[in-house]
Amino acid sequence: MNTTIRFLTEPFRRALPARDPHAAFDDTMTLGERLADRVATIGGSWGFITTFCLFLVGWSVLNTIVLGTRAFDPFPFIFLNLMLSMLAALQAPIIMMSQNRQAAKDRLEARMDYKTNLRAEMQINRLLEEVAAIRAELSCGGPVRQVA
Repeated sequence: MNTTIRFLTEPFRRALPARDPHAAFDDTMTLGERLADRVATIGGSWGFITTFCLFLVGWSVLNTIVLGTRAFDPFPFIFLNLMLSMLAALQAPIIMMSQNRQAAKDRLEARMDYKTNLRAEMQINRLLEEVAAIRAELSCGGPVRQVA
């Protein structure tokens, strides 16, 4: 029985395993693209949000309570506002680049999934033809039991 199964399934075996779409996409990434992905990963983490909130609270406390009248950025915190605006102006396009790259990676993965599904469908159809041929040969000698 094993020999028969191996004989029937031999045409469906592939010499090379399917390639991981993430590895295929990551091989073509430049240093800037990898850096943008890393910035987006860090910028969207709870660790970054927590650290940034602590920094803002520390800045406020330093410039109101600790330094008092000698604060380098008094209460309306104009310098801090400028720094936050510049950070947002740089971080937003970097995150968008990362999102565009992730969308391209998802499209590549969908194409590879489609090709795999197409191959599987062809293999199933070929197996069904083989089963039908075997059933036809067996039915000449008598009734064949249906397998559900």
